[in-house]
Amino acid sequence: MRDSFLSVRTLLRLRGWTVFLNLEHHRSDKKSISIDLVNTSIETDHTDYATSSIDFSCKACTTGTMVVVAVNNDKKDFNLFPQLTCEQRGCCWSPLDTPNVPWCFFSSNHGYTAHSVKNPNPHGKSVFPPPFLLSCFHTRCRIIFFQIFDAQQKRFEVPHEHINTVTSNPSTPISDALEITNEPFGLIVRRKENKKVLFDTTFAPLVFADQFLQLSAKLPSHNIYGLGEHVHQNYRHDTNWRTWPIFTRDAFPNGGTHNLYGHYPFFLCLEDNSGKSFGVFLLNSNAMEVTLQPAPAVTYRTIGGILDFFIFFGETPEQVVQEFEALIGRPVIPPYWSLGFQLSRWNYGSLSEVKKTVERNRAVGLPYDIQYTDIDYMEEKKDFTYDKVNFKDLPTFADYLHEKGQKYILILDPAIATSKLIGDVAYGSYDRGTAKNAWVTESDGKTHLVGEVWPGETVFPDYTSQNCIDWWVDEYDRLYKEVKHDALWIDMNEVANFKQGSNKGCSVNKLNYPPYTPRILDDLMYSKTLCMDAKQAWGNHYDVHSLYGYSMVLATEQALQRVFGGNRTLMLTRSSFPGVGKYSGHWLGDNGANWNDIKWAIPGMLEFGLFGVPYIGADICGFFDDSSEELCRRWMQVGAFYPFSRNHNAEGYKPQDPASYGASSLLVATSKHYLSIRYTLLPYLYTLFYKAHTSGDTVVRPLLHEFYSDSDTWAVDRQFLWGKYLLITPVLDPGVDRVQGYFPDAVWYDYETRLGQRKTHVELFLPADKLGLHIRGGAILPTQEPDVTTTHSRLRPMGLIIALDDNNQATGELFWDDGDSRATVENGKYIHYDFSVVDNVLAMDVTNAGYSDPNNLKFETITVLGLGPSCVSKGCRNISSQFLVCLSLTKCDCFFSFLFVLNKVLTLNDLSLTLGESYKVQWDSEALDYQRVDCHPEENSNEAECKKRGCLWEVSAAENVPWCFYPEDYGYNVLNYAETATGIRVDINRNTRYRSSGRPDSPDIDNLRVEINYHTGDMLQFKIWDPSTERFEVPVPLTVPSTPESDEDKRLYKVSVTESPFGIQVVRKSTGTTIWDSSMPGFIFSNMFIQISTKLSSKFVYGFGETEHTSFKHDLDYHTWGMFAKDQPPGYKMNCYGVHPFYMGLENTGDAHGVLLLNSNAMDVTFQPTPSLTYRTIGGILDFYMVLGPTPEMVVQEYTSLVGRPVLPAYWSLGFQLCRYGYANDSEIENLYTDMKKAGIPYDVQYADIDYMERQLDFVLDSEFQGLPALVDRMRAEGMRFIFILDPAISGNETNYPAFEKGVAQDVFIKWPKELGDGIVWGKVWPDFPNVTVDEDLDWETQVQIYRSYAAFPDFFRSQTAAWWHQEIKDFYTNVMKFDGLWIDMNEPASFVHGTVGGTCLGENLLEFPPYMPPLESKHEGLKHKTLCMNSEQILSDGKRVKHYDVHNLYGWSHTKPTYDALLDVTGKRGIVVTRSTYPSSGKWAGHWLGDNYATWDQLYKSIIGMMEFSLFGIPYTGADICGFFNKADYEMCLRWMQLGAFYPYSRNHNGKGNPRQDPVAWDDRFATASKDVLNIRYTLLPYLYTLMFEAHTQGSTVVRPLLHEFTNDKTTWDIHRQFLWGPALLISPALDAVCSTIQMLDFFFYYFFKHLTQDVGVRGKWLTMQTPLERINLHVRGGYILPWQKPESNTKLSRKNPLGLIVALSDSGTAEGSFFWDDGEGIVSFYIFLPILLIAQIWSLKFFC
Repeated sequence: MRDSFLSVRTLLRLRGWTVFLNLEHHRSDKKSISIDLVNTSIETDHTDYATSSIDFSCKACTTGTMVVVAVNNDKKDFNLFPQLTCEQRGCCWSPLDTPNVPWCFFSSNHGYTAHSVKNPNPHGKSVFPPPFLLSCFHTRCRIIFFQIFDAQQKRFEVPHEHINTVTSNPSTPISDALEITNEPFGLIVRRKENKKVLFDTTFAPLVFADQFLQLSAKLPSHNIYGLGEHVHQNYRHDTNWRTWPIFTRDAFPNGGTHNLYGHYPFFLCLEDNSGKSFGVFLLNSNAMEVTLQPAPAVTYRTIGGILDFFIFFGETPEQVVQEFEALIGRPVIPPYWSLGFQLSRWNYGSLSEVKKTVERNRAVGLPYDIQYTDIDYMEEKKDFTYDKVNFKDLPTFADYLHEKGQKYILILDPAIATSKLIGDVAYGSYDRGTAKNAWVTESDGKTHLVGEVWPGETVFPDYTSQNCIDWWVDEYDRLYKEVKHDALWIDMNEVANFKQGSNKGCSVNKLNYPPYTPRILDDLMYSKTLCMDAKQAWGNHYDVHSLYGYSMVLATEQALQRVFGGNRTLMLTRSSFPGVGKYSGHWLGDNGANWNDIKWAIPGMLEFGLFGVPYIGADICGFFDDSSEELCRRWMQVGAFYPFSRNHNAEGYKPQDPASYGASSLLVATSKHYLSIRYTLLPYLYTLFYKAHTSGDTVVRPLLHEFYSDSDTWAVDRQFLWGKYLLITPVLDPGVDRVQGYFPDAVWYDYETRLGQRKTHVELFLPADKLGLHIRGGAILPTQEPDVTTTHSRLRPMGLIIALDDNNQATGELFWDDGDSRATVENGKYIHYDFSVVDNVLAMDVTNAGYSDPNNLKFETITVLGLGPSCVSKGCRNISSQFLVCLSLTKCDCFFSFLFVLNKVLTLNDLSLTLGESYKVQWDSEALDYQRVDCHPEENSNEAECKKRGCLWEVSAAENVPWCFYPEDYGYNVLNYAETATGIRVDINRNTRYRSSGRPDSPDIDNLRVEINYHTGDMLQFKIWDPSTERFEVPVPLTVPSTPESDEDKRLYKVSVTESPFGIQVVRKSTGTTIWDSSMPGFIFSNMFIQISTKLSSKFVYGFGETEHTSFKHDLDYHTWGMFAKDQPPGYKMNCYGVHPFYMGLENTGDAHGVLLLNSNAMDVTFQPTPSLTYRTIGGILDFYMVLGPTPEMVVQEYTSLVGRPVLPAYWSLGFQLCRYGYANDSEIENLYTDMKKAGIPYDVQYADIDYMERQLDFVLDSEFQGLPALVDRMRAEGMRFIFILDPAISGNETNYPAFEKGVAQDVFIKWPKELGDGIVWGKVWPDFPNVTVDEDLDWETQVQIYRSYAAFPDFFRSQTAAWWHQEIKDFYTNVMKFDGLWIDMNEPASFVHGTVGGTCLGENLLEFPPYMPPLESKHEGLKHKTLCMNSEQILSDGKRVKHYDVHNLYGWSHTKPTYDALLDVTGKRGIVVTRSTYPSSGKWAGHWLGDNYATWDQLYKSIIGMMEFSLFGIPYTGADICGFFNKADYEMCLRWMQLGAFYPYSRNHNGKGNPRQDPVAWDDRFATASKDVLNIRYTLLPYLYTLMFEAHTQGSTVVRPLLHEFTNDKTTWDIHRQFLWGPALLISPALDAVCSTIQMLDFFFYYFFKHLTQDVGVRGKWLTMQTPLERINLHVRGGYILPWQKPESNTKLSRKNPLGLIVALSDSGTAEGSFFWDDGEGIVSFYIFLPILLIAQIWSLKFFC
């Protein structure tokens, strides 16, 4: 530092957000200085946050360079350089006798301090504003990244080819995961869900000098993996003060701690046995070192660039790798042939010697695909030449290899000789490069830097220069034209130089001799490389040295594309940097022939799996030194399972190719054996590379990635996995034939003996010719008969090895393409199978069939491991071209030509199943029965009727299984297929080999169009329709983006189409779970009957309505639910008021998805145990929308984003409400109001049902209620609100009824089509004829006939109807009575006659009694039962005429928006609309009550199910009629219902005419007091409930929330419906049964809540028995949450004037969070405050958003 101070203006930046920190580092005698903190505007969907400033001060700062070396574990302080005097730096000195612990360390007050935060935002002020935003990749928030850099002086930043293309979409306040501390200044990264600290930089001071940057962080665990490239003798790091330098270097991997070829500042940390892990990547290419210490903690020291950190959050270690690779670029799929075995050596001496090697290994029958030549093929080791004496036939060598199906790879180094060729011939490559100015220069930027490598004096290409890239591509093209080959190996690109810097040496300056040199090999920056002040296009070599290999890879990729065009080829590089795996593989360098290096290769491969370079291996048998036969034999065994499997050695040593040890040697025999196994399993290995390329999965995998909950796996690095399923246990020591292997908790089958092991350390007997090889139970491995090359093996039959798990299940995949072409995945030119075994049925499902293998490959053999001793398959019979059913035997000792059973192993041979087609294979016939799709869902099925439909008839012993079912290929086949980046279009035609669907009045449509659209990363649509004939489509507008999602990496799903029978599969990419698979038989699309079935991802399905369900989770045992809007009180399997063809599926992994069928015709859905689901609808089209979550709550958020976010109700509407049908006059209402006030029971809203109307006529006040307007005015003046009812039906028998007369004049009523008479379709509802006295003792039908007037039904689709309705409401409000909300009823639409007056519908009777009638209530009466004729005509807003048949279910939906619009306009306030009939998107305008229920105990728990379902449907303002509508209420039941109903979002007590009153003051004082107490709790928590409603309105969150939404990881919650939550934090556990004093409740971390007294329940995730006396309901607040509250009053007008408060329920870690929304409570466009609340370590954070 200079004498005054060093000014370092740094920038702390988060992508998407930018925060400037001006840090001025003063001498120790200076005082604090001011530092600005500035937010730039943020490109995000969220509100731009406030501008802020921070004052910083620096303490204990001294002259000299501020350097930190290590951490004192005891003092949590950091060591300074030992060679500098500790006191000169103002540090502390404390000698210790503990090894490695530093004696000189920072004081606790060293560093920077943030003093204040100011927020000049004019809209508000915050104590701690959220200046950062968490940016997410994919949909889950999995990555946070921040930079610290110099804002005044441009510093070097890594110009990464892939990372710079990654966009940021901030979605969550970063304060959830990142905290900025004041003193000391630092960053604390937490895991959002549990607040666990993962990366805490407050552990030690930040140092930021020009050539020394240091940042330290405390970590939560010692389980640290990664950092490279070095030789790590163990995979898990030693944290006992180990320092690892990172700087690319040509050095030997001999087990020291020095830096090697690659540069990888990335590590993964496994937090604990939950599997939760995180990764940390420092994007910095300067020389650095990383120190690990026992705290545990990590310290980074780098000597340039910036601090550019990426932190990845994973639920598992594997997920961290996936996120890291998404950032840096996912790995390339190598060509298939490159997975074969390979031979190489440095200096064969001549081509004839190469050929001898080839021939002797061919002669022994060794599987062997690739031959290399090293630099000895070149003329004097010069690139782009070949030795025309010793390698004179090299141009034809590739042809020689190709004749036998082998490939040829040659090497190139970067350094280019300056000398001429032999004979004084000009060296064109050098001359052309010089002319292009392609070389790295000295510090002057002009003079070519000259060094020395293999050919002598050399220059060095600058691959960061476009001129150089062009030159390199051209030279390579020239070489290829002269010497044909198949791929390229690039070496010496660290970059290596045999001179120290250059042939001139290096200048003395701060680049070549920086103030601090990390602990790199030789302690000299330019040792064996270039001078650091050399110039390249990207910058000084000081900054870009470690990028040399990376830039060479990028240039070489362009060269390979030029030469090989559409062929994939292969690149292999020695020097690497994060991102090279996108294009290249890597080998572990110049190892030695010793037993250490065979061991250390496994940690090396595992690390490069972390680094995104899965094509990895070590030089088999060692590069240097002679390899003994034993060492080479054991190395050939394990090397057979290296992804990159190459035997390579150096000049001057004995040959070590397998055949060199003798044709009859044990080494040759064991090499052939294990290479044959490798070649057998190449389809599996190739599929793993596909998974790496598409998902970022590892190929070679440590056991801890799969068994992270088992701590014994955390340090295993002498075994490794291929993917999930193949465990390799090699012999790695001399003279050993017994090896300790660890087998985690799973079924394991020995690959060769097929015998099993599990969860134990096993001593394996592995004699000289054996290696341990085990298959994990649950695996399905694709195989292929091996041959000596992949060219020939790819012609051979394929097979499957199935290893059953404990549940007798298994899964797997196969990826298959031509093995050589580029971008087959991106272009869809491949075959992909999902394999699964469940219930002894193997499903071989093709999910992509874009490639047809020219070799007509077949699956011939299937081997099943782990069968039980009962029955197995005898044979197979084809019941269709693609379904095999195996017949059962009672014995297991049968041997046939195609099947044998031995040691619980079933082998099926000679199957001839064509690759690219889907099949099912079964070895137990009973499981097949549950796959049947019912071909005759109507009653009275018999064999004759069944076969008329072309279906199969077979009696089943299984209960409920249909006897009439579809053949497997019944349905449609793909005719044309076209895929784009944003979707798929398919034309399909019906399989006409079968008869029509068996309904003559509904002709089948033979040709259909299918369109699949990828709308967003988490939403897709698939639509099936008749392209030749216009059919009805639902006119409900949905919100879909104008631009679909074309980036496959951003989509959570993968879609494929099966061709025969046609089906759509949707797979969740993150888990591989198939969440939709409609390739089931029985797809029918006829004029009036459409049916489609899909397999479900699990048996956990929720939703579909509206009907009464007895459980929230559906019972899948052949239950069918009809959907057709009807005036039908709730009852089991009775279709009720609304229609919601939406369900949420919860996958076995805990992920969730939702599916909407946008169809408004009458329909039903049938569940069956497969699990599967069948839709049947009688019109329209199939228009499905799917949202991918992945959490249940996100499913609802995404669904409401599609259909519309819920309305925000007025604050007062969250108060308690009273109503009854049967008030005799306004005095009854007045008396009730008086009694409620006297009792002091909170109460906000009073209703009037149809009694207030004269003869039930809309908009006409009855004479008995003439005082009601004045009463309403008085009540409203006292803070009350009033809602009255409106029905849609308008009487037509009046002589002076303006509503009807104006309606006729404006043509608003539903009529018959013109061809049928064009008159009004008359029904009958509540309005009576004039001048009648109703005798209510008569039966209902008679009353309807003689008393009810003719009623017309407004057609609310028409714009003139909405205007008419609006005016009538306005006139009533202005001229008759004020109101605050509207209640619309009977809008299914309901009629008391069937179809029309007289019962005879005009026109075709087929619409009333369609060819298929769903199982609806009174279906024998036809669709017209209790509603309009289906032939009635309605007119859409665009003028299109439609049948009521198609839009019946939309009537209530069409009624709701005009009502809401009128309410807002007339009252000028938000108010509330409550509607009975609903359809998807109704929640945008209204709430809903659950209908005319009964006063019975079962209705209490069923109301919870109903509310949770309407939460899914996007209608959170919902509740049931408290105490029941029909029948007399019981005292205890009504009181319990009052307690439960106090926590309905829509809390209304309502009962029917003729029953006693049941309001709270109708009973006794005990009842009134208990009601008052529980409603006081509700009113206390209304600020919390209102905030939940706001979050539902803005984010789509649920209000009433099932426990499974918050505790998805606990499967017990997946079937709970007798408890529910308000949002995430309030648990309601009501008493739901008679004479009940205790209840069972499931508790996690909740506090009791009763009269605001709280205490920790004390258990987590257990069932509790809770006392529940009659006056009390059990309420609990969840730990970790903050709830806003307000002192209650008798109504919300009064309570809103009271003080507010917060209930803070601390989590186990002492933290809590919440939010608070507040506005005027009823404004249409309101100003509001939104306040997230956070409590961490007793520090409050209140964040205002306005």
